[in-house]
Amino acid sequence: MQFVTAEDGVRLAYDDAGAGVALLCLPGLTRNMDDFEPVLEHYRDRARVIRMDFRGRGASDHANFATYTPMQEAQDVAVLLDHLGLESACILGTSRGGLVAVMMAVTARHRLRGVIFNDIGPEVMGEGLSTIMTYIGKAPPYRSLAEAAAAMPEVYGGAFRNVPPATWEDFARRVWREEAGALHLRYDPKLRDAVAPAFAPDYEAPDLWPLFDALEGVPLGLIRGAQSDILSAETAAEMRRRRPDMAFAELADRGHVPFLDEPGARAVIDSVLEKCE
Repeated sequence: MQFVTAEDGVRLAYDDAGAGVALLCLPGLTRNMDDFEPVLEHYRDRARVIRMDFRGRGASDHANFATYTPMQEAQDVAVLLDHLGLESACILGTSRGGLVAVMMAVTARHRLRGVIFNDIGPEVMGEGLSTIMTYIGKAPPYRSLAEAAAAMPEVYGGAFRNVPPATWEDFARRVWREEAGALHLRYDPKLRDAVAPAFAPDYEAPDLWPLFDALEGVPLGLIRGAQSDILSAETAAEMRRRRPDMAFAELADRGHVPFLDEPGARAVIDSVLEKCE
């Protein structure tokens, strides 16, 4: 693991391994670079897999929660690319990471060699956002990683099926940290304060479709969990209508978000990487 310092002094963690076209992996809202372990394992012989922790997540510094925004995170991505001497990279964005890539379509489009969206699009379902608010910033209700992993089939059973126990064990390890007989968050709890305004009665979500359209000419891929409560089938269909050249896979037995070890997910990543190489 290595670090780069953002313009405001926040230290950002990243990992850089493999060789080939740069594949920059950006995690979801409360997640971290460990989510992309399956990607690193599978692609490191073909791509330069760069995994990043956004500010306030994983091994990166906690910061003023007012800076936990997609726009600031897009600026942090640019700082990392500069640090690595990369003019551009293919971005694999899970959920929030995909929204950061969309922001870059208007702030730094020249840095996008390709974009792969993992269960995210220009419109986000309210159902999924409400689910996020039930747990974000709250202490996990489990005493150990083993207990958490054992509970996951029931917790996610409506959206995730046919998941091996080892996958849930990896999931728990990536999401939480076990210490002194309890589990702890691997992100700043104040992230809840950062996203809370989006749930105010008078909040109007910005129209992100023009930003998506600004990706014209950039190779795209879209992975959707068939049971997703964040990316609707209708939004995915509209994305495909606007970009019929976009690689696409809808994964059965998966909700928000796919693990990225699924054959369909890898097929999408393969397709975009081929265009970026």
